Amino acid sequence: MPYSEQTVQSVRPWSDKTFSFTLSRPPDFAFENGEFVTIGLKREGKLLARAYSIVSTADRDHLEFLSIHVPDGPLTSELARIRPGDSVWVNSKTTGTLTLKHVRPGRVVYMLSTGTGLAPFISLIRDPALYARFEQAVLVHSVRTVAELAYREEIEALNRPQLHYVPTVTRETFPTRERGADLFRSGELSRRLGLPAPDPERDRVMVCGNPEMTRELTRYLKDTGWTPTGHRGVGNFTTEVAFVVNHE
Repeated sequence: MPYSEQTVQSVRPWSDKTFSFTLSRPPDFAFENGEFVTIGLKREGKLLARAYSIVSTADRDHLEFLSIHVPDGPLTSELARIRPGDSVWVNSKTTGTLTLKHVRPGRVVYMLSTGTGLAPFISLIRDPALYARFEQAVLVHSVRTVAELAYREEIEALNRPQLHYVPTVTRETFPTRERGADLFRSGELSRRLGLPAPDPERDRVMVCGNPEMTRELTRYLKDTGWTPTGHRGVGNFTTEVAFVVNHE
């Protein structure tokens, strides 16, 4: 059976719309940092499952996830009620294109996220391998409210001089209120950080977030000379199309 029953270890609410939780990890569960897996709940004998990026790194003994809470969402409305000791079912197969092997090494890697699209990038910035492959790493997290800036304290406390964290809040008073996608496309993001303008020959881009933002940035990157990772090989930018599944 591809799914195994795992136990909820902890639950952390971030806002009225977002929360994270940890599960026990199956003994033989293997994955690459940045990948996602299908998880679900059993209700009336039926499994309701969706794809979730894994927040925890591959060397930990638990699995961590970040979820949105949609009040009428078939799965998220149920997941929002889980408590330690409850059961969540986890698929044995992981996949995804937001891993280090899906972009070439380079000068600066830009990780552009919205909402719970932050999840795979938390896994990546926790991984020392990220800083061995890139001279600089930029993590942009765009949300509507300050409370939705999940993991903010942990990110700011990371002792990684190569990491530049740029939180943006679009609907409340905040130092940076622009959308991350707009900051990147205008060149303002790199200018504010004192970095050279993004160059497809030397830099890399990873995108995870709402479908509109992902489509918008994909069009922009293709139009300006960037090559997506695909079946033809590893490119200089990659996006996670499976994220849309987690946004119902």
